[in-house]
Amino acid sequence: MNRLLFALRSSIGRKLVMGVTGLLLCGFLVAHLAGNFLLYVGPDAYNEYADTLHKQKLLLAIAELGLLVLFLMHIYLAISTGKDNKTARSQTYDRKQTKIESNSQGIFKAWPENWMFVSGALVLGFIILHLIDFRMEFRPDITYEGKEPFEKAVMLLKNPITATVYFAGTLLLGVHLTHGVASAFQSLGTSNQWTQKCFKWFSIIFGVGISLGFASFPVWALFK
Repeated sequence: MNRLLFALRSSIGRKLVMGVTGLLLCGFLVAHLAGNFLLYVGPDAYNEYADTLHKQKLLLAIAELGLLVLFLMHIYLAISTGKDNKTARSQTYDRKQTKIESNSQGIFKAWPENWMFVSGALVLGFIILHLIDFRMEFRPDITYEGKEPFEKAVMLLKNPITATVYFAGTLLLGVHLTHGVASAFQSLGTSNQWTQKCFKWFSIIFGVGISLGFASFPVWALFK
């Protein structure tokens, strides 16, 4: 704990911890996507998966608490490092200082690394909506009672508002990941040119794969 608090006192330490929390959250995304792929297998497989998961009440509560801590730390560190970067940019540089070199001129101003905070904030909004839909079941326009997990998932994903928001949200998540994963590895010390290039391509492939995987569910539900 003392080492963590010490790391959070420096800009480099905050970036390091933010990278670690980001990669742990990526691990959750992979596991969550793998579970959701059981929707394609059929109602029995998905319902069994959901029921088994929800029966582990203590472990589920611990996992959810851990995820909440990771999310809050990641958001706090994103805001904190954003302030650090803003302060650094107030000085005069001959070359823009970024962890991963990029051309910031012309069309490249729209590259994910230049609006990570914005995409992250929008992804957070999408995650809150997802929790309202599936975890808290607060949607007034949806009838949850008496629905099995598979039926509930299809019902939600077929809803036009949900489908639109989920599709857009997963695309934004992909945009966030295409730079975030490489940035996280960069923060962990993978600084030579060869590893930078490898992790940059891995980041793009990972972001696109996660995005398309989650975006496929509302598209699939439309034909159910």
